[in-house]
Amino acid sequence: MKGKAYIAGAYEHPTRKAPDKSVAQLHAEVARGALEDAGLTKDDVDAYYCAGDAPGALGPLSMVEYLNLRCRHVDSTDVGGSSYLLHVGHAVEAIAAGRAKVALITLAGRPRSEGQATGTAPRAGDMRQPDLQFEYPYGPTVVNMYANCAMRHMHQFGTTAEQLAWIKVAASTHAQYNERAMLRDVVTVEEVVNSPMVSDPLHRLDCCVISDGGGALVVVAPEIMASLKRPKVKVIGVGEAVKGQMAGQVDLTYSGAAWSGPRAFEMAGVKPSDIKYASIYDSFTITVLMQIEDLGFCEKGEGGKFVADGNLISGQGRLPFNTDGGGLCNNHPANRGGITKVIEAVRQARGEAHPKVQVPDPSLVLAHGTGGSLGLRHGSATVILERE
Repeated sequence: MKGKAYIAGAYEHPTRKAPDKSVAQLHAEVARGALEDAGLTKDDVDAYYCAGDAPGALGPLSMVEYLNLRCRHVDSTDVGGSSYLLHVGHAVEAIAAGRAKVALITLAGRPRSEGQATGTAPRAGDMRQPDLQFEYPYGPTVVNMYANCAMRHMHQFGTTAEQLAWIKVAASTHAQYNERAMLRDVVTVEEVVNSPMVSDPLHRLDCCVISDGGGALVVVAPEIMASLKRPKVKVIGVGEAVKGQMAGQVDLTYSGAAWSGPRAFEMAGVKPSDIKYASIYDSFTITVLMQIEDLGFCEKGEGGKFVADGNLISGQGRLPFNTDGGGLCNNHPANRGGITKVIEAVRQARGEAHPKVQVPDPSLVLAHGTGGSLGLRHGSATVILERE
C-alpha cells in the first residue's frame, strides 16, 4: 500500500464554540472545506468515512444522505479519537484495491456547547459491554484512568510532574501563533504544576481543552492527485492496534503505539530518527510522553528527560510536535482530537504551518492518535506522510 494514495485536502473548522449549529451541519462545513482545499467537489467523492461522532444510529447512512453523496464504499469504524487516522489507512486500502478514488473523512461535535464535563464524569456505556459490569461500579473516568498511567510511570521510571509540564509549555509556545487556539498564553512549568489538581498527578493544565468544531480529510488515488494543483503529500506508512487488559497482564506504562508505530515505520521503510515533525495525540500530557516512547523516539522510561527543556518546541527542540497548539491548547473537537493531528501534519508537509513554527525540511512527518482510555482499553493508529 505504500504510496498508493495521497492526502489532497485537509480542513479544520474555525469555530471553537458552535451553539447555533447542528452536529450534521458542522460535518457538512468541514467536508466542504476539505474538498475545496483539494480542488474537488462532493460529486467527486465515492467513499465516505465517519465514526461515533457522526449523528445517526446506523453509522454513515444519515451523513451520506445529509451530504448528498453517492458512494460505492463506506466505513464507520469507531475507535474513539484514533478513528480518523485509522480511516486514512482504511482509505488507502480501499484505493489500492480499486474500490475508491476519492475518500472523504469527517469529524465534528459540540461538547463545549452541550456543557460536557469531559474526562471527569463516568461513562455509563452499554450494559451489554463485557467489561462494564466489572469496572463501572468503581467509577472509572477518563482522567483518573490516565492519571493511573501517569502515577505508574512516575513510580516505575522516576518521571516528574515538571517533566510532564514541559509538554504543555511546548504546546502553549506554539499556540501563541494560532489565532484560533483556545489557550494562547504561553505558560511556564511552574504554572502547570501549580494549577489545580484534577486527578493526582494530573493538574488542570495537564488536560486538553473542550471545544466544538471538527475537521475533514480527502484521501485520493495517485491519478486524481496528479490532476490537482495542490502539494503532493503521500501516505507511505500506516499502522493500527488495540490494547486492552491483556487477559490480566496489565502494564499501564505503554500504549498501543508500541504496535501501531513499528507497523507504520516498517511499511514506510523509515525509522523514528528520520521524522522531521510529529503530531502526537495530547488528551493529557502523559498521553504524549507515553506515545513518544512507544513510537521509538526515545527508550521506554526516558520520555520525561526527552520532553524536558523545550525539546518539543519547533525551532528549538529535537522533535517539534503539535505546532498548532494541539488538544492541550488549540482544540479537541468532539472530544476526539485525532483528525486535527493529521491536519497539522499535512500543513507541515506542505509548508503551510505558521512561519514561526514551520519545520524547515518537512519531508517526512508523522501523525499518531489514541482513542478510548490508556488505563483500560484503547485504539492506536499511526500515519506517516512524505512530501513528494
